[in-house]
Amino acid sequence: MPKKSFIFYLCIFCLLIACNRNTDLYRVVGVKDGDTMVLLSPENQTVTVRLAEVDCPEKDQAFGQSAKQFTSTLCFGKMVKLIANNKDRYGRTVGEVQLEDGTSVNKELVKNGYAWQYRAYSKSMELAMLEQQARLNRLGLWQDANPTPPWNFRKGEKQQRTEKKSRKTKRTYKKRRSRKHRDTVAF
Repeated sequence: MPKKSFIFYLCIFCLLIACNRNTDLYRVVGVKDGDTMVLLSPENQTVTVRLAEVDCPEKDQAFGQSAKQFTSTLCFGKMVKLIANNKDRYGRTVGEVQLEDGTSVNKELVKNGYAWQYRAYSKSMELAMLEQQARLNRLGLWQDANPTPPWNFRKGEKQQRTEKKSRKTKRTYKKRRSRKHRDTVAF
């Protein structure tokens, strides 16, 4: 009798582990850039995730495509665990993504020189040390003499867009003014 009970409870225990194992794992179905990916939940819902505490170069910035490729190679098509922190202003889930073996994608990006620690949102000493090691070893983006942080790159792009809009508005104003002037001169 005890042998049958043991086998019964062992089967129940194994079943619980098997069921529980898949409920918190997501499949990586897309990598938008180095620090943004699309996960498929166990309920077949897509979740766009922005990796917390790290910032990769933008796609059209130096090492942007390399960061995206690194992230893809590391986790595309694999099952991962999502440790969500919150949502950002774009509706993306912000969090840490871990491979099944516990490897943090966030930390691997910084460790291999494909991301900065995003100091505005992170106080992690571990990330700071990983970034310092990558800098010293001139890994990834640290091969450049003076790499531009993505937050500065984005500011520059925003400023260029604003200046372009301003120039366009001035041209439109001048055209309207010259037409008005022609109309008044013609009479």
